[in-house]
Amino acid sequence: MGTRKKVHAFVRVRPTDDFAHEMIRYGDDKRSIDIHLKKDIRRGVVNNQQTDWSFKLDGVLHDASQDLVYETVAKDVVSQALDGYNGTIMCYGQTGAGKTYTMMGATENYKHRGILPRAVQQVFRMIEERPTHAITVRVSYLEIYNESLFDLLSTLPYVGPSVTPMTIVENPQGVFIKGLSVHLTSQEEDAFSLLFEGETNRIIASHTMNKNSSRSHCIFTIYIEAHSRTLSEEKYITSKINLVDLAGSERLGKSGSKGQVLKEATYINKSLSFLEQAIIALGDQKRDHIPFRQCKLTHALKDSLGGNCNMVLVTNIYGEAAQLEETLSSLRFASRMKLVTTEPAINEKYDAERMVKNLEKELALLKQELAIHDSLTNRTFVTYDPMDEIQIAEINSQVRRYLEGTLDEIDIISLRQIKEVFNQFRVVLSQQEQEVESTLRRKYTLIDRNDFAAISAIQKAGLVDVDGHLVGEPEGQNFGLGVTPFSTKPGKKAKSKKTFKEPLRPDTPPSKPVAFEEFKNEQGSEINRIFKENKSILNERRKRASETTQHINAIKREIDVTKEALNFQKSLREKQGKYENKGLMIIDEEEFLLILKLKDLKKQYRSEYQDLRDLRAEIQYCQHLVDQCRHRLLMEFDIWYNESFVIPEDMQMALKPGGSIRPGMVPVNRIVSLGEDDQDKFSQLQQRVLPEGPDSISFYNAKVKIEQKHNYLKTMMGLQQAHRK
Repeated sequence: MGTRKKVHAFVRVRPTDDFAHEMIRYGDDKRSIDIHLKKDIRRGVVNNQQTDWSFKLDGVLHDASQDLVYETVAKDVVSQALDGYNGTIMCYGQTGAGKTYTMMGATENYKHRGILPRAVQQVFRMIEERPTHAITVRVSYLEIYNESLFDLLSTLPYVGPSVTPMTIVENPQGVFIKGLSVHLTSQEEDAFSLLFEGETNRIIASHTMNKNSSRSHCIFTIYIEAHSRTLSEEKYITSKINLVDLAGSERLGKSGSKGQVLKEATYINKSLSFLEQAIIALGDQKRDHIPFRQCKLTHALKDSLGGNCNMVLVTNIYGEAAQLEETLSSLRFASRMKLVTTEPAINEKYDAERMVKNLEKELALLKQELAIHDSLTNRTFVTYDPMDEIQIAEINSQVRRYLEGTLDEIDIISLRQIKEVFNQFRVVLSQQEQEVESTLRRKYTLIDRNDFAAISAIQKAGLVDVDGHLVGEPEGQNFGLGVTPFSTKPGKKAKSKKTFKEPLRPDTPPSKPVAFEEFKNEQGSEINRIFKENKSILNERRKRASETTQHINAIKREIDVTKEALNFQKSLREKQGKYENKGLMIIDEEEFLLILKLKDLKKQYRSEYQDLRDLRAEIQYCQHLVDQCRHRLLMEFDIWYNESFVIPEDMQMALKPGGSIRPGMVPVNRIVSLGEDDQDKFSQLQQRVLPEGPDSISFYNAKVKIEQKHNYLKTMMGLQQAHRK
């Protein structure tokens, strides 16, 4: 384990024109802050009211830029995460003190971005500087709102909402959220897109203290996994960075919250109170129990608070006299946090695949050393290699003779031989089962349950009754052919001709599954028919390929058995001595027949394998046709559904035959919004901003993509609302 260290605590003061210079003073070293209050004369002559407080911290950030805040607070934590150390950066303070600005910044301006976007950028910059390692990055975004867990990235199309509620689960590796989606990001722009997607889903509200107040705690986690590109290195490191933006504490008398905002404030204050209790317990060395499970926030941060990670707290405060009580409360929290100790350690794991390869190399070296040792001690008859075909054939022969009763016992000389004896018992048993099955097939005729023509024929012949039993056999004693009663054959339904009628536009659009079934039976019937035919052909080819594969496997097993028998015959011939006539080797009739059989089996195997290759090529082509039909069916359904139920009725005249707009020509999201193109806006933004900050391209790329997506969704909602009206 690593050495224990204190949590770093910093204070950032929100800039204000009404800064209380007489009450708030900073130390010369920028590491302390003093608070002075005038005595309340209304308490009388005997007044023991405390008027002075002094707080020692790791840094006071007053009038500090976003660059300076990140360099001071987060840069080292992120840098050490690439070396395998977990890290946590948390922003705490009252409502409106600047927590979200410190963590996220202003996404409209690249220079004013906060700790979180800069951390993402630093991670990918450091990955580029480490070509000797293959590093993967994953991210997740969790929201805790009114003591409920929400995935802020569940709105992505490939994620979707969770059916079961998310829960916090503990295991020996730490704490994780069951049901929270984790997303692989291969480049910086992908990570920014996920970040902005989650930000748009956060819950905010407005009250007297803050126009855009966060009403939930949010945890953005970056998961890092680094593997060495050296194949012999089996160790790899993992780490995670928790970036926590806490909701602001507030005094309900000052904020004037009511209704839902009041309920949210109650949950926020309650969870922050439990967080402070956990911090007090962590700072007390005599405490054995830490109350992590009192609320979802402390439970989710259990391995970050006092765990094996580098932790930094940024306390945001107001510098105004009217907020001095809340400022004192926040500074007390920061002082208590400084008493908490953590024990950072590198998270090392082992790659199982690389471990196996290294162990195989080591095993080969040990075998070589053992062989040298055996030769020096005259133990040359001992072998550590797998058995060859001749030895296996000999064991197979011994097993057969043992089962027939001609051999009393099998001589055992090694553990490897014992394993092979059991294996040959299995081989012999399998061969006997196949022989029994082939014998039954020669004696009896097996009828398919679904072959109604064959069933009808044998019923007419009087071989079976209408219930599928052999005539003259007692109940329950017949050979179980499983013939289905002929009376259960379903009748055919008469096909009705489909007629296409112009549908009346309903007041409420039908659900897409219902509309899709209607579309397949009417407007999309032809493409649906082609789709079903192609799928039927594909299934038939797959069935044939499966049968061919089974036949090939059976031939392969027979080839293996024949090879074993042939090798056994060769070994017997070599033991008895070679017989030659005019330079030609003389073999017995049994060995000759085995050679001919093996030749025929190989020829049959090659023929069947070629048929299988042809079938696989046909399956690939049929699968391509099925995919094409499915894509076209879904695409035409989307066009039909949008133009039938989503587009306002005043646009329908232009979409009818002979109108100015051909169906499917204009995307739905452009029918209402035909303003300046988003790409034109982005090009202008690049020309204005990128010359000043070339590293910002990923940041702005992600921002524009998310804005385009939400503009599209907003337009679709507007269309649906207009349709309902």
